[in-house]
Amino acid sequence: MENTIIKQEKSYAVSSNTKKEKGWDLQKQLQALPIIMFFIIWEGFTRLNMHFSFVNPVFFPPPSLILINGWELYKSGILFQSVLSSTIRIFIGFVLGASFAVIIALLMGRMKKIEFWFTPIFNMIGPIPALALLPLFIIWFGIGEIPKIVLIAWTTFFPVMTNTLDGIKSVNSSFIRSALSLGAKEHQIYTKIIIPSTLPSIMAGCQISLGLAFSALIVSEMMGAKNGLGYIIVDARNYMKMLNMYVAIVLIGLEYSFFALVFKLIEKKLLSWRIGGFHHAVEK
Repeated sequence: MENTIIKQEKSYAVSSNTKKEKGWDLQKQLQALPIIMFFIIWEGFTRLNMHFSFVNPVFFPPPSLILINGWELYKSGILFQSVLSSTIRIFIGFVLGASFAVIIALLMGRMKKIEFWFTPIFNMIGPIPALALLPLFIIWFGIGEIPKIVLIAWTTFFPVMTNTLDGIKSVNSSFIRSALSLGAKEHQIYTKIIIPSTLPSIMAGCQISLGLAFSALIVSEMMGAKNGLGYIIVDARNYMKMLNMYVAIVLIGLEYSFFALVFKLIEKKLLSWRIGGFHHAVEK
């Protein structure tokens, strides 16, 4: 009788997990649905606007015309070069800024003197907007790739550093004491306890920095650039090429969505052990 009950419980658990997996797969397949609906509504409203002129149709084109214009820009080679340039800049600047942020946070978490000297300075210069610093970076480093990458790295640095340092301070001290009592060395404390425990905070800081890094990218490309999505926006503004401007704006949103999706996949892989929240607590 007991064996029968155990088998029934196991079969119920397996069927429940199977239903959850199927529901999750269906949810992943439908993730693009809100974006598709957004463009459909946009197309419908702008087509209606062409007849009734709620706003000037020239300044609010439908996605179909934007897509056609984007294809023309792609065939000319301008669009591909701009997307490639922006992608390389955001990738290099973001990786550099996040890497330095994690290293500095680890040093500040390890040495009180470094935290004492650096924290007031970071609190003072951290809130300075990227747009205010770009002219200085151009004066110091010239008009080229370096000031753009430095600006993106600068913007990325502070949220990642702040979240990482907060994560380091939130590590349960009993874990560290237990590891030390078992003979663990300092590098083992970092690699086995501190860094894994801080990963959620690092990923949270990276997600916050991603949007700020894209803002810094577009601002830097609007000043002293010969290519890039920000350059397309400036060029479209100067010559009233509204379709070009919308192409660049849409591509910025799509590129950010792609990077955010990559972060979600990395986070899911690195933090597969973390289960919690309302969705895991309540079965549907």
